[in-house]
Amino acid sequence: MAVPVSQMWTVSSYVLRQKLAGRKQYPLVLMLEPLFRCNLACAGCGKIQYPAHILKKDLSPEECFRAVDECGAPMVSIPGGEPLMHLQIDRIVDGLVARKKYIYLCTNALLLKEKLHLFKPSKYLTFSVHLDGQREEHDLAVCREGGYDIAVDAIKEALARGFRVTTNTTLFDGADPKSVRAFFDEMMDLGLEGMMLSPGYSYDKAPDQKHFLGRARTRRMFRAILSNRKKNWRFNLSPLFLEFLMGKRTYPCTPWGMPTYNVFGWQKPCYLLQDGYAETFAELLQTTNWANYGTESGNPACANCMVHSGYEASAVNATFSSLNGFLATVKATLFTGYRDEEALRMLDEHIAPVHPLVQIAPTDELERTRA
Repeated sequence: MAVPVSQMWTVSSYVLRQKLAGRKQYPLVLMLEPLFRCNLACAGCGKIQYPAHILKKDLSPEECFRAVDECGAPMVSIPGGEPLMHLQIDRIVDGLVARKKYIYLCTNALLLKEKLHLFKPSKYLTFSVHLDGQREEHDLAVCREGGYDIAVDAIKEALARGFRVTTNTTLFDGADPKSVRAFFDEMMDLGLEGMMLSPGYSYDKAPDQKHFLGRARTRRMFRAILSNRKKNWRFNLSPLFLEFLMGKRTYPCTPWGMPTYNVFGWQKPCYLLQDGYAETFAELLQTTNWANYGTESGNPACANCMVHSGYEASAVNATFSSLNGFLATVKATLFTGYRDEEALRMLDEHIAPVHPLVQIAPTDELERTRA
């Protein structure tokens, strides 16, 4: 099973309480960004393009705890930047574990092996390692030669020490479905708990603007990748969200489902768009014009978005909104094969992948990123 029963029960009971209370807008996962600094410069990232004085800022552990307590979501994702560059990341994690929050610490794993001693294995802590495919594809995506091997070595060490580990993969236009499926095999062979997937989002500041997917291309690519699955593939995602990526379901965006708190405050409206900030979570909910966001709004910034931070909460909400939604989730959990002859033909038709035009830094430069 990709998610422990205790976590499934915590999340399910939380969502049911929101439903019984009649709340239509509730947080599922807090996206807590304690810093924007990173030791990579990925071509598709818009989070590291801030000026130097902003990149030097950190959230204190106390600021993180206040945001978590204020939001009340049962799960906390800690992206960045690279969270392991935060000098007090162990204090932040310890405080969240004490609050019995399920934590996904997102990391490129370049620092993971040397930082593991700061943490204790816990059912509440998962290292979510950023890997964008097999060795060549990943190193090209993150613009670092040798990054894949370092990450895999760190994953093996974390698993050996008893930590929960998942991968987090962002796919762009030009990804080779056959290679992605081979990557799934490699990750399952490592013994990972599960894998997370999402199409890339077209940040305005991202250096590479050519390789973001439109919705039709997203559905076609994920249909090819996720149909005809192997039984041992485990995904740490809502099964209905995976069907959404494959084009089998449609959902409205629920940006309040995964709100973001960072050095500027509560980001409006979501992790991916910056249309101002609120001082409190209540203010975020009350003052954001949610009708201006999502595909249905006509907002061009949302036109091609199908990312997990906007739509997985929608899929989870659908599970608990009706008997049909619950039964669909049960079916998608039990029957994961998705036999599809056309999807098999898509694999055979695929042309060689197109990679972002980026410069790959040699392995010996990796040490410089740790300063």
